[in-house]
Amino acid sequence: MKQLILSGFLALSLLAAKGQQAPNTLTAQEKKDGWKLLFDGKTTNGWRGAYKDKFPEKGWEVTDGMLTIQQSNGSESESFGDIVTTSEYTDFDLVFDFKLTEGANSGVKYFVAEQSPKPKGSAFGLEFQVLDDDKHPDAKLGRNGNRTVGSLYDLIPATGKQAKPIGEWNTGRVISKGKHVEHWLNGKKVVEYERGSEQFRELVAMSKYKAPEYNANGRFGEAPKGHILLQDHGNRVYFRNMKIKTL
Repeated sequence: MKQLILSGFLALSLLAAKGQQAPNTLTAQEKKDGWKLLFDGKTTNGWRGAYKDKFPEKGWEVTDGMLTIQQSNGSESESFGDIVTTSEYTDFDLVFDFKLTEGANSGVKYFVAEQSPKPKGSAFGLEFQVLDDDKHPDAKLGRNGNRTVGSLYDLIPATGKQAKPIGEWNTGRVISKGKHVEHWLNGKKVVEYERGSEQFRELVAMSKYKAPEYNANGRFGEAPKGHILLQDHGNRVYFRNMKIKTL
């Protein structure tokens, strides 16, 4: 135990010497500005299973400062289930790091409202796509690349993006203020739209979200508030440095 503490201290000291911020921490300025960690790097505090009152007993785990989902069979939210924040958000700035394994599919959803009866598959919400564009077939589906990494899944393709190679960390960001929403990938804005606008509703009408089940409790993607969700899509994906600021 003493050796582990010393090695951890050494790693933090090296980061400090290089002027780098340790993962899953906030600077004094970030705290002052209102940022809060969604993941502390050690526990699953602040998260639970979607449609459940506690965190999944298997599949999801915290390891080496990362929140990860184990590899299963590639199915959507069937093996271990999605996880959601215990809190809900309306106007927010969300930042997260993600690392993909080869051929992996996942997603970070927002404005997730748990509906009754529980739908088949993943809980409904707007999705920042997390995907290996080169190896996962979903990248070729949808319209005009709107299922590729960084995209507003099945609605708006990410443009001008520069994703890191598989096995390296990417930084995603979602900013929602009023009806205006932006997706950022590695410091570059790749998607911009207005929730509930005529154009947004036209895109929904051309997507899988036009189906009645997605609109049974109000128009898809227009919930006034919702949870943040990390998706179980049957592939190994890693998350860290998840933080949010209420706007």
